[in-house]
Amino acid sequence: MLTKVLIANRGAIACRIIRTLKKLGIGSVAVYHQQDQHSLHVQQADEAVCLGEGPVTATYLNQGRILAIARQTGANAIHPGYGFLSENPDFASACSAAGIYFLGPRPEHMTAFGLKHSARTLAEQNSVPLLPGTELLTDLTAARNAAKHIGYPVMLKSTAGGGGIGMQLCYSDQELSGAWDSVKRLSANNFANDGVFLEKFVEKARHIEVQVFGDGNGNVITLGERDCSLQRRNQKVLEETPAPGLTDVQRQQLQTTARRLTAAVNYQSAGTVEFIFDAANGQFYFLEVNTRLQVEHGVTEEVYGVDLVEWMVRLPGVQAGKDNLHLDQYQATLQPVGHAIQARIYAEDPVLDFQPSAGLLSRVEWPAAVEQGRLRIDTWVESGTTIPALFDPMLAKIIVTADSRAQALAGLSQALASSELYGIETNRAYLRDILADQRVNNGDVYTQLLKTLHHAPLTLQVIAAGTQTTIQDLPARIGYWDIGVPPSGPFDSYSFELGNRLLGNATQDAGLEITLKGPILKFNTTTRVLLAGAHTQAKITHVNGVIEIPEFWKPISVQAGDILDTGAVSGAGARAYLLIDGGLQCPDYLGSKSTFTLGQFGGHNGRALLPGDVLHLQSASTHAINPPLNPAIDALLPAITHEWQLRVIYGPHGAPEFFTESDIERLFENTYEIHYNSSRTGVRLIGPKPEWARTDGGEAGLHPSNIHDNAYAIGTIDFTGDMPVILGPDGPSLGGFVCPATVISADLWKLGQLKAGDKVTFIPVSQTTAVELFNQQAANLVSLTAANAVTVEDYRPASPVVAKISTDNHPTGVIYRPSGDRYLLVEYGPLQLDIRLRFRVHALMQYLQSQPINGLQELTPGIRSLQLHYDSTVLPQDQLLDLLLAAEDQLGDLEGAEVPSRIVHLPLSWDDEVCRLAAEKYMQSVRADAPWCPDNIEFIRRINGLDSIQDVKDIVFNASYLVMGLGDVYLGAPVATPVDPRHRLVTTKYNPARTWTAENSVGIGGAYMCIYGMEGPGGYQFVGRTLQMWNRYKQTREFTQPWLLRFFDQVRFYAVSHDELIDIRQQFPHGQYPIRIEETTFNLSQYEAFLAQQSSGISAFQRERQKAFQHELEDWKRTGRFNYDSEPAATEQKDERPLADGEFSVESHIAGNVWQCLVKPGDLVAANQPLLILESMKMEIEVSSHQAGTVVEVVKQAGQGVAPGSLLVVLMKN
Repeated sequence: MLTKVLIANRGAIACRIIRTLKKLGIGSVAVYHQQDQHSLHVQQADEAVCLGEGPVTATYLNQGRILAIARQTGANAIHPGYGFLSENPDFASACSAAGIYFLGPRPEHMTAFGLKHSARTLAEQNSVPLLPGTELLTDLTAARNAAKHIGYPVMLKSTAGGGGIGMQLCYSDQELSGAWDSVKRLSANNFANDGVFLEKFVEKARHIEVQVFGDGNGNVITLGERDCSLQRRNQKVLEETPAPGLTDVQRQQLQTTARRLTAAVNYQSAGTVEFIFDAANGQFYFLEVNTRLQVEHGVTEEVYGVDLVEWMVRLPGVQAGKDNLHLDQYQATLQPVGHAIQARIYAEDPVLDFQPSAGLLSRVEWPAAVEQGRLRIDTWVESGTTIPALFDPMLAKIIVTADSRAQALAGLSQALASSELYGIETNRAYLRDILADQRVNNGDVYTQLLKTLHHAPLTLQVIAAGTQTTIQDLPARIGYWDIGVPPSGPFDSYSFELGNRLLGNATQDAGLEITLKGPILKFNTTTRVLLAGAHTQAKITHVNGVIEIPEFWKPISVQAGDILDTGAVSGAGARAYLLIDGGLQCPDYLGSKSTFTLGQFGGHNGRALLPGDVLHLQSASTHAINPPLNPAIDALLPAITHEWQLRVIYGPHGAPEFFTESDIERLFENTYEIHYNSSRTGVRLIGPKPEWARTDGGEAGLHPSNIHDNAYAIGTIDFTGDMPVILGPDGPSLGGFVCPATVISADLWKLGQLKAGDKVTFIPVSQTTAVELFNQQAANLVSLTAANAVTVEDYRPASPVVAKISTDNHPTGVIYRPSGDRYLLVEYGPLQLDIRLRFRVHALMQYLQSQPINGLQELTPGIRSLQLHYDSTVLPQDQLLDLLLAAEDQLGDLEGAEVPSRIVHLPLSWDDEVCRLAAEKYMQSVRADAPWCPDNIEFIRRINGLDSIQDVKDIVFNASYLVMGLGDVYLGAPVATPVDPRHRLVTTKYNPARTWTAENSVGIGGAYMCIYGMEGPGGYQFVGRTLQMWNRYKQTREFTQPWLLRFFDQVRFYAVSHDELIDIRQQFPHGQYPIRIEETTFNLSQYEAFLAQQSSGISAFQRERQKAFQHELEDWKRTGRFNYDSEPAATEQKDERPLADGEFSVESHIAGNVWQCLVKPGDLVAANQPLLILESMKMEIEVSSHQAGTVVEVVKQAGQGVAPGSLLVVLMKN
């Protein structure tokens, strides 16, 4: 009879109703608050309509809006679920008036039973036992008098309440007086009715309820009883049926009483009659009637084999004489089969008195089955769901049905243990503690039992977060370099590993990395910790008030309630580490717990810690290792200083191809300074600029540092233009800049301790020395003893090339270049864009993947190169070279080569608003006179000699971009080139780079198109924006893995507006916006035949393009815009200002840049009040006054550089 049902609810119940509607072949309409737009009920419904933003009253309680949506969508019924409008008689009446079925009780049933004082009257009229209580109370005085007559304890209850809201247990006159206003206010706010009454409270009471269902014509059946005694804050936590410990007579009395009461009013639809059961004397008393479907209806469905939602949906047909539920037959035959128990999973923290939790659930995993019993999970969340703070905190209901109660308890315990909800606090561990309680196992349950439950979770709370504190582990994230995922992991891996060893942990146990200033942590359990790395001013405030100054590098015991302030780095170095017995527990992402903050994954929700976070600890016994007793560790401790020597291997790029010989000499002779703008992505260096061996990068770009994209090594010195950057563990995997040297593996830890203002020199060593140093370091960490030092000698070969094959013996020629002691770069052919070379790279990659080569870890292709990441302690470099030289004999000339390809059609918002915003920000904060600003597309037109912007647009939308590499700017971001050379728009990249680029911006740099995989810096010239290249949490038809594209895919764009793209980007990660993907192949011979046929047209296009390109460069030179010095001019230092009597100063403790001044002369400041914010190492660091005073002078202004000790603010003592 019904064709379409609107569900006026959200969460698990909405999903539950949709499931039944699908089974019945009835259409479903979901309504949702804007913050619920990605909820499962929105995804699962046939239609979904947004209720907008705002409070619940404006959305899920907005009767007019919901009825309008029902009419708009053609829904002929509304199911209210539970909560919200489910027991609102006015809404039920409004539905009826609109000709829309309300799938629930009639309005008069809600009125009679919904107000608890009138329900008591009905119960009394139908001989239902009642607890001593009152009618509606007029004022507090009347309440206090009634309470004295009834006798404490009493329950103050809202007459319109439900779900534990509007109830307060009172043991005294004082508590009643304190609760009066609160209960009335909650009642008014949640139910628009502030009527309250009192009821006697039974100390050892059980909460027993009977499920009823009526057809509205006097036929009412009961479906057993449920025990809902296990409650916290008057809200149910565990429910089960049958109720344990009742006699058959008691069960029959409960059900007969419930049926008599509801039949008396010709009750319609699902409902529940609730009783207080006095465990002491076996008597039961009427509590209330819930005129709706209950949260716990699922346990009844499981043991009786019925679908209560289906009955509710079919009831209009029954009443119209077109259907029959045969309720009378059910009552005679229904018998419970087995035992079902339900656990409610809430977003709340039991440690903080069940404080609600809101935020991102980065991992949600449910078991598929349990060993004992049948598993059912009703939920609305999945990985990536953000829990809003506006609504009920219930996330899921786990139901296990088994032959016996003991089996059901065991199955539920297993299901909870096998479930994972990470990102916010839930009560999952609390539920497991409940199930482990012997009283619960014995069936001795009552409503106040959980107040006596012992719950001590293995957690710690973040009181203050520090500058940047992240979870890291070893060996970090390996195996995804080819698609743009960096390893991350501890920047100073040596301190991290040594700390874990000294604590007795396994090497892989996760810990906290602390940058500059650390967090303040409160422990909820007893454990041991160890501080490692750069020394901080740490202290422990024990629960007994004693303050302890912890010693670095030694295990420290902490008790539940202790607070550890990890402090700020007080001397040399930039990072400290906190290791915890057994390690931290968080989900692995792509095989590692390490945090990659730029990619927003790994660690704690893919970000640095925030105040209020709760971290979970592994059990200390998980994999503890006993370290040697009293090891002599002094010789093992890292030497952290302000002046560093970094040992490197020359290469992959050197003189005379890319650098002059004098460039390389200066690299190894000069001392470089660490720039304040350094971070985990890379350590920026201040030093001499190269002379360069080339005038430009050819097709790869304007600057001589530009090359066709190849893979980078962690620790490589990357010249991004004239500025060298040492790439860190969060650095990019692919890029188009030359790298003259790479830090050896044994010294990579030092990069994590480099701080702004530190000095560094580079010492070239041999591959053999590098491997020996690494082996010695690894052996020391295992044995915790320091072996004899390795003899280190300077070694710089004449060329970084370690092997080559000439074109005399090979179709393209091959060059082998080392990138440190664990990476090798294989390059094919000349420095030019040639798809044949990319085919050869692909052939070598496939061949190596097919061979069982021990020690080969990752293969990352570039435009004309393949990088091999290998374990040089297992696979020596010379042995690897022998394998590679032999492999070339197996590859042949690649004639007729063909690879799988897909044509992937993507929407493009041309010249998108966020791209223009990024260009505006660049002009304001980086470079106002850049030739490519303010309009990148106009610049592309000009530098390619095209007549109009439309010509640029036509080329972009007509081109088919062949994906040559992934991860050019992280996370599956494609570097692609048009298949047809006439579509290759050549540009230069931003110099200096942008500081901000919106995620999935589309740009052109050199001859390549790139789609930015994530938000961050960038240099490609914008043409627009598209949809996501990476899906962090969800698999869809397009995302069978987190990255969208594959090597040799062909990207084609189609036009959409900015607003359309916004909608697409909301839908696409959830599988709600399908894109067209065509399976095909790419054949090299056919492609080269196409090039030959079109050669004259291609050549003409390239000549015109080159002419315009050259004209643009000459204009730059003439106007002085060809070279750009990205370093600001030195500012006059005022660091020796004499102080007058009563004045005091505040100085900078680090090198950096003033980002923001928070005070001005004349301002009164309190002690510890922030005065300025400095930018250093890509972090914002507050500088505060150590005492109260009045600002006399702000010495440093926004944009000015500072060094350690620089005078910032002068103040006068108050």
